[in-house]
Amino acid sequence: MKQVLPKLKKYSKSINRVLLFIAAIIIISNLLPREGKFRFEFKKSEPWRYETLIAPFDFRIYKTDLELKAESDSILSHFRPYFSKDSLVYPTVVENIAKSIIANRKLLENRYPFLTYDSFIMDSINATISTVLKPIYNKGIVQIPDEYINQASDLEFKLIDKNLAELYSAREFYSSRDAYKRAVEEIDRLLSYKGFEYDNMDGFVSDLKIDEYIVANIQINIERTNEEKEDQLKNMALTEGIVLSGQKVIDKGELVDNVALKKLVSYKKEYESRIGTMSEYNIIYAGQILVTFVLTMSLFLFLLFYRKDVFRNLKHVTFLLLMIVTVIALAYLSFKIEDIPIWVIPFTILPLIVRTFMDSRLAFFFYVVAILLASFFSDKSFEFIFLQIPAGIASIFTLYKMARRSQIVRSALAIFATYSIFYTGLTLIQEGNIESLNYETYIYFAINALLILMVHPLIYVFEKIFDFLSDVTLVELSDTNHPLLRQLAENAPGTFQHSIQVGNLAQEAAYKIGANPLLIRAGAMYHDIGKSVNPYYFTENQTTGINPHQNMDYEDSAKIVIDHIEGGVKIAQKHNLPTQIIDFITTHQGTTKTRYFYNSFINENPDVEPNEKNFTYPGPTPFTKETAILMMADSIEAASRSLKEYTDEAIENLVEKIVSVQMQEGQFQNAPITFREVNKVKAVFKEKLKNIYHARVSYPDIKK
Repeated sequence: MKQVLPKLKKYSKSINRVLLFIAAIIIISNLLPREGKFRFEFKKSEPWRYETLIAPFDFRIYKTDLELKAESDSILSHFRPYFSKDSLVYPTVVENIAKSIIANRKLLENRYPFLTYDSFIMDSINATISTVLKPIYNKGIVQIPDEYINQASDLEFKLIDKNLAELYSAREFYSSRDAYKRAVEEIDRLLSYKGFEYDNMDGFVSDLKIDEYIVANIQINIERTNEEKEDQLKNMALTEGIVLSGQKVIDKGELVDNVALKKLVSYKKEYESRIGTMSEYNIIYAGQILVTFVLTMSLFLFLLFYRKDVFRNLKHVTFLLLMIVTVIALAYLSFKIEDIPIWVIPFTILPLIVRTFMDSRLAFFFYVVAILLASFFSDKSFEFIFLQIPAGIASIFTLYKMARRSQIVRSALAIFATYSIFYTGLTLIQEGNIESLNYETYIYFAINALLILMVHPLIYVFEKIFDFLSDVTLVELSDTNHPLLRQLAENAPGTFQHSIQVGNLAQEAAYKIGANPLLIRAGAMYHDIGKSVNPYYFTENQTTGINPHQNMDYEDSAKIVIDHIEGGVKIAQKHNLPTQIIDFITTHQGTTKTRYFYNSFINENPDVEPNEKNFTYPGPTPFTKETAILMMADSIEAASRSLKEYTDEAIENLVEKIVSVQMQEGQFQNAPITFREVNKVKAVFKEKLKNIYHARVSYPDIKK
C-alpha cells in the first residue's frame, strides 16, 4: 500500500486530465443528433433544394401543426357539451323555502298582520309555493358554465336522460332569473285567487326570499363532457393521403412548397419510426462515441506531445475542453430551435479566445476538431465545413496580437467578408447562376459577425475564472497612467524611471528570442513596486545626497532592501494585480545577495562569519523566459549607472560579468531559456546600452 500511494500521487494530475477528456467525450456524444443517415434541415423562409427522392416504402402524409390546430379548433367550436337533470333539486328547494318561512314567521307576521288571521295561512302559502315551483322544475332551470356564458342564448347541449342524450337549446329552459320572475308572478296570482288581499302583496312575496333558494336542476356533466371532447380529438385524422412505395416524393431541383414539405416531414417521421428500435439507436450512439473519441483523443495527443506546458496546466486543459463543449452546445441549440439558423452561431469565437490566451497553432487545431463535430448538426456538412474553416483562418490572422479593442471589430469584418466570399463562390460553383444566392444567408453572416463582438467581455470573464492574462490587460497594466504606477512615480521617481528603462531593455530582448514582450514590459513596470514603501533607502531615489544607510548596520540595511520584495507582493495583491505580474516581483532578484552590504560586512569584519540568510533574497529563481530576461535587464540597467566611463568595452564587460555571475549562481536553472538565447539577450543589452550612453558632440560657443 505504501508503494501504491506515491505512484497514485505521481499520476494523479494525468488521471485528472484523462477524466476531463472522458467527460468531454460523453457530453459531446450525447449532444450529437440520433437521426441516423436520414437528416435534413429546412426553413420555410429558405428555398432549400433536394436531390430526387423515391419512396422506399409506403407512408402516410401527416398534416401540419397548423392544420391540426385549425381542425381541433373547429371540432371544439362545434362541440355540444353534456348536461344532466337532477330530480332531487325540486323537493330540496321546497323544503328549504318552508324552513325559511317558519324561521322568519314572527318577522313576517309583524310586518304583514293578515298572516295572523288564520293559523293555516302559512301552510297555504307553502303549498302555493310548492305548486308554483313544480312545473318550473319540471320544465327545467339550466345553469350555463362560465366558458359558455358568451353564447348562452344560442347554446345547444345534449341532455342526458338515463341512457339517452337528446339535443336541446338553452332557450328551451328557464334561467335562474327567469324562474324566479315566473315564480313570483304565479305566487302573487294564486294568493290573490285564494283571497289574500293586501296593499303591499308584491313586497310580501319579495320578503319570502325565494330567489335565495332557487337552484338550477340542469347542470353541465363535466366528466362526460371531457370524455366526449377527448374522444372526438383522438378520433381526428392526423394524416391526409398516402405515398406508395416507388412513388416520387420530390424531384431534383424542385422548390420545396407546403405540399412537398409535408411529404418530406412525413417521410422523416416514418423513417425514424422504422429505425427507432433500441438496438439501432445504440448502434448510432456507439458510432458517435467512436467519432467523438477519435477526434477528442487527437486533441489529447496533440497537447501531450506538442504542448506539454498546456497539458501540465489543469486550468488550461479545462478551459480548452470547455470551449469545445460550448461550441457543440451552441450547434445543438440551433439544431433544436428552428428559428436559430446554424450560420448565426459564432463558431470563430473559439479560435479568437484561444488565440488571445495561448497561440495560433493550438487555436486552429482545436477549432478544426470543433467544426468537424459541429458539422453533424448541419444538413449540408460539406458546405458547413467549407465555410467555417476559412472563417477560422481569417479570425486567427486578424488577431495576431490583440492589444486593442478595435482589433475585434476588424476580425468581425474579416469573418463576415470570408463567409460571404466563400458562400458566393460555392453557390456559383454548385448552381451555375447568381439567382441561386439566398440573400438571407448574408444577413445571418452579419448577425454572426456582430456576435463576435462578445469576445471582449468573454475574455474578461475567462481571465477572472482561469487566471489568464490577455494582451489587452497587459497593455492596460503597462500604461504609465495606471494608478499604481502614478503612485510609484510620485513616491519613488528614480525607481519609476529605472522600471521604464528595464522594460525597454527587456522588451527588445523578448522580441529577439520569441518571448512575450507585452508581459515582460508589464512585469518590468511593477517589479520594484515595493520600493515605494521606503523609497529613500534606495540609491536611485536619494536626490538630496542623504543616505539613510550610513548610520545603520549592514544587516539592517540589507533587510530593508530585501523587504521590498515582500512589500511589493502585498501592494500587488492589494491592487489585484495578476499572479503573472506578481511572479516578476518575487523572481527579479532570485536568490542573489545584496552584494554591496554583504561585501561591506565581510570587509569590515574579516574574522566574523556572516549569516548569509540575512543578505540573501528569498526567491524563487526565475522559471520562465520572461522572468529570466527581466532579472538580467534589472541588474544590468542598475549596474550601468555606476560605470565611470561608457565605452563599448566597458558596457560589454559589464553585461558579460553580470550575466555570468547569475548563471554561476544557478539563477536560470529553472527557466526554459537556452545558452543560445542568453547570448542573444546579452547582444541586445549591449547594443541598447551603447545607444543609450553613446558619446554626444558638444556644441561650440559663439566666439566674440
